[in-house]
Parts: sequence; structure tokens; C-alpha cells
Amino acid sequence: MQVPVITLDNSSAGEIELPEALFGAAPRADIMARVVHWQLAKRRAGTHKTKGLGEVSGTTKKPYRQKGTGNARQGSLRAPQFRTGGVVHGPVVRDHGYSLPKQVRRLGLISALSQKAAEGKLVVLDVAEAEAKTSVMAKKLAALGWTSALVVDATVNEGFARSVSNLPKVDVLPTIGANVYDILNHDVLAVTRAGVEALKERLA
Repeated sequence: MQVPVITLDNSSAGEIELPEALFGAAPRADIMARVVHWQLAKRRAGTHKTKGLGEVSGTTKKPYRQKGTGNARQGSLRAPQFRTGGVVHGPVVRDHGYSLPKQVRRLGLISALSQKAAEGKLVVLDVAEAEAKTSVMAKKLAALGWTSALVVDATVNEGFARSVSNLPKVDVLPTIGANVYDILNHDVLAVTRAGVEALKERLA
């Protein structure tokens, strides 16, 4: 599929051939949902913790004798029915991540790329290089009509990264870091010429 290439100044820079297998596949919403769920599960800290009966501070002595007091029998003040007692089946520190087959992750990324292409939200940039000047970059992106954009390049240019770092909803990623969640979380996906070649190598 032939796609026009533009510059950050919104001028034409020729055309590029995008492989149908990567940018023209039928998007799979179910696969993308699986990959996004896997990504979000991996990034969870899993540091939530409550104390159980054996962990809360307090005496281990039986509060009062078993019979004859008229009260319900109790064996410990650390039991969950007391205000200072432990929590039953509370969360513990754990890893929420799980494994997802590499082929599913690959298909999810291809589906995300193809969906952006099908929606007309895929843009190919000649290069993503600029001086570290946010005000200048903001004007260029406004002229392009981008309010939410993800720029993917083979290697991130430091000046360009600094120029967009303070712009809301505009992010830049190296090709190796391109992922389904960030692609779907932005309106426009902009890939450089070098980024396209790097994506071909990554998804080959």
C-alpha cells in the first residue's frame, strides 16, 4: 500500500510502500484487548497488603474463660470480628503479570497498526528531528491538526523528545517500545521512514 510521506512542516516528502501484512491486515479487537489487558496487568505494582490474624499486634492470650461469662466464646483478640483484628483473605504482595504467547503479542501490534491505517490516522514522517523548543513544536503540531499523537522512530532524537515532552497527549517512542496500549491511547500514529523499516525487522 502506497502512503504519502510528509515532514513536520506539513510539506510532501514523496511516498513509501507499506507492507500489507503489517499495515493492511484485518484488525482483531479481541487480540488487541488481550494484549492491552496483559500490558496493564504487568505494570501493576502488586504492593497492596493487609495484615492477617497472625500478623496484627496484640496479645495471644485468651480474652476470658470459655464458659460461664455469658459472652460468646473467644480465643483471640486478634480475630477478624474485633476492631483491631486481622483481615480475612485480604490482598497480599504479589505479581499480577502473566505470560502471553509471542504470536498473540505480535498479532496485537499488527492489528493496532492496521486499525490506525484503516481509520486514516496513520501518518508517515520523513524524519522526527527538531531543536529542543516546545513552543515551535507546538505550532507545527497545531498546523498538522494533531492534538493526541504518538511518534514512533527507530531511535528517538533527543531534541525532538525534549520539544514534545511538555506537550499533553503527545509522546515519542523508539520502535522497540511501540506497543498496542500506547498506539490505541493516541489519536494519531506517526511513524518515521526509519521507524517503518525497524517495524518491518521487528515483526518479520
